[in-house]
Amino acid sequence: MTQRIEIQAEVPAELDNERLDQVAARLFPDYSRSRLQGWIKKGELLVDGTQLRPRDKVRVGDLLVISAQPEQAVNWQPQDIELDIIFEDEHILVLNKPAGLVVHPAAGHSDGTLVNALLAHAPDMAQLPRGGIVHRLDMETSGVMVAAKSLRAHYDLVEQLQARSVKREYCAVCIGVMTGGGTVDEPIGRHPKQRKKMAVLAVGGKPAVTHYRVSKRFGHHTAITVNLETGRTHQIRVHMAHRHYPLVGDPVYGGRPRIPRGASDELIAALRGFPRQALHAQALGLLHPESGEAMQFECPLPADMQSLLAVLEQEDPVVNSDAAGY
Repeated sequence: MTQRIEIQAEVPAELDNERLDQVAARLFPDYSRSRLQGWIKKGELLVDGTQLRPRDKVRVGDLLVISAQPEQAVNWQPQDIELDIIFEDEHILVLNKPAGLVVHPAAGHSDGTLVNALLAHAPDMAQLPRGGIVHRLDMETSGVMVAAKSLRAHYDLVEQLQARSVKREYCAVCIGVMTGGGTVDEPIGRHPKQRKKMAVLAVGGKPAVTHYRVSKRFGHHTAITVNLETGRTHQIRVHMAHRHYPLVGDPVYGGRPRIPRGASDELIAALRGFPRQALHAQALGLLHPESGEAMQFECPLPADMQSLLAVLEQEDPVVNSDAAGY
């Protein structure tokens, strides 16, 4: 039996005297504008208990209540793909995503994605927006992710992400030697000319904040721990490249592999052979949508990043502050 949607929200001051359908789209971002308009027209989205038209204006303090039977939210097909599940109950599923796995179907990846695997594992997730996905990792980024298994959990997790209360920690390996950690507070948007890339944009970008600290310096590279306030597409990759410390193995923002002068055969092979951006989501902290319990999940570094760090430790030692360049 499909779970009925039962959610509500008050109109905030900044949306006073706006159209009902526009306000609903802001207050209930999990659902499309067309779906919300349909619920308004059918009387499944009421304002203070009254059915209005999509174009009617609402006022600050008005209570919008949705009580609706959802249609299937996605029509992607289930596929039997192995999942590395860390935690699961009736509300959430936490997993370790391997590098190379796309999160959900898109152009060029119509199947074989994480969502296809989730729908095979828990078919009811087809009733949820985006198949239960509330945040993403890039295809070639590994690590911990959470997905919602109920509408209540989906709504709650999206709210936590929007409130920036979800703790996300990454390990990355960058080209170049950092003198210390810091914060990148630069807006990110679609690259104006290369539409498959993102870029720091002073005009038109969305707020993006990345905190990082040095965990290990090498002769020509730095391993860092990264914490995100926001979750923009390619955020860590864009921000670190903007600071001139692109990630090892990132062909989009880092260019071709940079080989230090005098590098050993082992170091050259490790840098040229690293198959992806050196980025791993190693920890995730959130409040359980049902109990409110603070939960922390961790994923150890995958073998490829462990091997990369081991080679850097052995073959790219810190000699002095004026180490040879590239």
